[in-house]
Amino acid sequence: MVEIEWGEWAGHLRESAANEADWNAAVAAGLVRDSDMVAVDVGCGGGGMAKALAAAMPSGTTVVAIDADPDVLEQAREHTAGAVRCELASMDDGAEPLRKAIDAPADLIWASASVHHAADQQAAIDALASLLAPGGRLALAESGLPARSLPWDLGIGEPGLELRLDLAQDKWFAAMRDSLPGTVPMPYGWTDALTRAGLVEVGTRSVLTESSAPLGAEQQERVVTQFQHRVERLKPETGEHGQGHGHGHGHIEYQEWLSAEDLAVWEQLLDPEGEHYLGRRTDLAVLSVRSIHIGHAPR
Repeated sequence: MVEIEWGEWAGHLRESAANEADWNAAVAAGLVRDSDMVAVDVGCGGGGMAKALAAAMPSGTTVVAIDADPDVLEQAREHTAGAVRCELASMDDGAEPLRKAIDAPADLIWASASVHHAADQQAAIDALASLLAPGGRLALAESGLPARSLPWDLGIGEPGLELRLDLAQDKWFAAMRDSLPGTVPMPYGWTDALTRAGLVEVGTRSVLTESSAPLGAEQQERVVTQFQHRVERLKPETGEHGQGHGHGHGHIEYQEWLSAEDLAVWEQLLDPEGEHYLGRRTDLAVLSVRSIHIGHAPR
C-alpha cells in the first residue's frame, strides 16, 4: 500500500508554478473580464494561476487561492507574495467550506488538474458551480493530449518509450481513482459534467504549446527534470503518480507500472554521467495541448 502525501510534493508544485508563468499569464488574460470582482483558484498547487489571475484582474478586486494541503498552500502563499488570499479547504467537503473561504460569489473559478482527485468528481463540480455569481464562469483545466518531447527511436531500448510512459501513468491514474475512499465513477466527459451542474454555454478551448528542437539550455533542463519526476513517481519504491496534484490521501496497491526493461532505459537516459543522457541530445522538443472546459452560470 502506498500513501499519497502531497505535502512532500509542495516544492515541486512551486517549481511548476514558476516554470509555467508564461502559460498561466496567457490563459488568465483570456479568461478574465473587466467586470470581474472575485476570481478563485481551487486546488491552487504552487499558486501559479492564482498569481496570474491577480495580475490580470482589474485593480481593487479579489483573488483567492484554495488548497487542501497546508504545505502546498504555504508554497502558494510564498509564491504569490501577498497578491492573493490563501485559504485551506477541500472540494471533498462540499460547497460550504469553499463558500466560507471565498466569502463572496465568484465571477471566475479556475481548477486545474484538481477535480480529478475528488472522490466524487461530479459532486465537486456541482459544488464549484454553486459558488458562481450570475454569469460567472467555471474553468476546468483537465485532459488534452499527451505531451511529446522525445523521438520515437532513441537508439536505446525498444522504440516508443514515451508512449509507454504515458500508458503507465494512465494505469496508475485508474488505480488511484479506484483507491479513493468513496470514489464515484464519472463515465462521461467534462463538458457533460459542467452541463449536469446546471451551467450553460459550455465549451472547450485548447492551448497548444510548441518549442522545436534544439531547445535552449534552460528549457532542455526543464524537460529532463519533468521526465525525472514522472519516472520517479512510477518506481516501485514510491508508487506516486504524474497527473497533476491531489487533494487528500489514498492508497494504491503497487504493481509494475513500468517494465524492468523500460526502467533500466530511463535510468540511463536520466543519468548525467551516462552516454545516453537526455540533457545532451539535440532533438528534444516540446509539443503539448492542454484543454480548458468552461461553463457559465445562468444570469
